[in-house]
Parts: sequence; structure tokens; C-alpha cells
Amino acid sequence: MSDDAPGFDTARFVVRPGAVVDLASIDTDVDDGLSERELERRAAGLNEELEDLQELLYAEGRHRVLIVLQAIDAGGKDGTIRHVFDGTNPQGVKVASFKKPSETEMAHDYLWRVHPHVPANGEMTIFNRSHYEDVLIVRVHDLVPPERWQRRYSHINDFERMLADEGTTIVKFFLHISKGEQKRRFEERLSVGHKNWKFAKGDLAERARWDDYQLAFAEMLQRTSQPWAPWYIVPADDKDFRNVVVSQVLVNTLRGLEMQWPAPEDGLEGIVID
Repeated sequence: MSDDAPGFDTARFVVRPGAVVDLASIDTDVDDGLSERELERRAAGLNEELEDLQELLYAEGRHRVLIVLQAIDAGGKDGTIRHVFDGTNPQGVKVASFKKPSETEMAHDYLWRVHPHVPANGEMTIFNRSHYEDVLIVRVHDLVPPERWQRRYSHINDFERMLADEGTTIVKFFLHISKGEQKRRFEERLSVGHKNWKFAKGDLAERARWDDYQLAFAEMLQRTSQPWAPWYIVPADDKDFRNVVVSQVLVNTLRGLEMQWPAPEDGLEGIVID
């Protein structure tokens, strides 16, 4: 039974296990006919509920929640974190970003740098990029032989299954933007002074590999969306709609944990504070 807002179905964004994913056929620009004002109103309400649920998660200290964000360059990972988690308590929410591995990390298996960052009891952890880089950029740039990165899909499924079996709730979002929207966002980064720092010349070389990345993302989604760690393909050209989808999925997920506030200490009833 869905806990979505009336008329808003997030189940349509789930990648069903074993489904074939054709990203070119999936719309990136969706607003469901909702005005900007209505999307902002929904986002504000979901932010408030997410803040309350995250406080309950932290107080109960029994569940762990891992959120994975993946997208092409300028796909909106940072913006999603900034807007969706606005108001949550930094004491119980952590962000881990996985960029180019260090020499020490390269000297170990590819999951070695990831495992220390998974959430503990009561924590919500957001992976801004993740272990999936090792079937994405590694593939597109031919950094390891194909037979090596192909094996990693089953490794990752097993890794996430282990986390889930040990009590971690996993939800994964692929922020799906169009090539035209990426162009617009890159141009904005070049034209707006305080956004120049977000742009690197290397971004253009990566953009030239757009088709290769789309194939890599599609296979990632097909091979690693599992009942214990589902992928959601989020239409992300419209940032407000993106935020509402991600927020609604997270609120539904946390509601489903059926959390309870910790029982108070005995004997509090008669206490008088002088």
C-alpha cells in the first residue's frame, strides 16, 4: 500500500529486478502538471516530515539507512542533498563523497574504501557518488579489463545484501537528466561568477562520452536493482520535481520502518524542576 501523496505514485520510478532499462526512452522532464508553487509546497511538507522521521531514527537507534545518489556530471547530486535534507540533524546524517581514489585506496579492493562509511545504528548516510563508480567511470575509461568490472555487479549485489541482512535499509537514486539540460547547467556555471568553481575543463571530455555513460548507467540499473536495494530513476531536469520524488520515497521508506520513540526512564512522573 502506497504512502504517497494523493495522485503521486513513486512506484513508477522503481527499476524492477531484471527489467531492461532504456534510458533514452525514459522522460527526464516531468512535473506531473504541478505548478512550481505546488511543488515547493509539497517539498516543504515532506522536508518537515523527513526532519521528524530522521529525529525518530536517531532517537530509537535501531535502524540504519543508506541513500545512494548517482548521476552524470551536473546531474544534481549536491542540490538534492542541500534541498532534501535541509533541516535534518547533522548529528544523525552523514555525507560520504567518493571521488578519485587515493594511492592507498587503489592498493586495496574497490570496496575497501566504501565499507567504513556505511551507517551505524540510528544514522542516515548519503553516498554522493559511491561504489558504483567502479562499474561506471572504470568502464567508460577502460581502467580495468571488462571481465573484471563485469564481475563487480555480483560483488555489489552481495555487499548490499549483506548490509541489508545486517539491518541497513538501502535506497538508491539515479538522477536522470537530458544532454540538453546538462549543457544548460554547464553554461550557467560558466556565466555566473560564483558558480565558476563548479566547472572544470575536464567536464567537456566527460560530456563527449555521454553515450558511453548512458550505456554504463543502464546496465548498472538493470544488474543491481534488487528488492533489498532498489534503484529509482528520478526525472531530474526539473529540480523541484526531483526533490519531491526523492523526499517522498525517503518519507515512505522511513514510515515503513515503524519506528517508536524510546521508552522514558521510570519514575519521571513526580519530578519537579526547581
